[in-house]
Amino acid sequence: MIRELFESQKLAVLATQNKGQPYANLIAFAASNDLKSLYFATGRATRKYANIEADARVTVLIDNRSNEDSDFSQAAAVTATGRAKEVVDSARDEVLAIYLAKHPMLEEFVRSPSCALLKVEVQTYYLVRRFQNVMELHVK
Repeated sequence: MIRELFESQKLAVLATQNKGQPYANLIAFAASNDLKSLYFATGRATRKYANIEADARVTVLIDNRSNEDSDFSQAAAVTATGRAKEVVDSARDEVLAIYLAKHPMLEEFVRSPSCALLKVEVQTYYLVRRFQNVMELHVK
């Protein structure tokens, strides 16, 4: 279910924090094949990047809601908790290929010198279906 959700969705909500104040953003994301990592890009001059530099703990929410009444019985959401860090050096090319396979329209942005490619090392996934069925999966 998690893989299907990740493949069907292009956007997620990233939550960071600064001195206890939560901050949320929409991000274009991609996942590693083993689902142990999530990837996204952002400018280095953004608040989200500064927040991650100060505290690497993040949460990412991916869902399939359609804003219809059926969401109450059919929507699914995955919350991923983990730590984010910038991908650098030789690992960047591999992650960039994964990211651009899903978001080819972002190539110019991602290749800009001011853009950082980030990796969330997922610790736990929480899958919620039908607003009350919760499954917790720990990534090792």
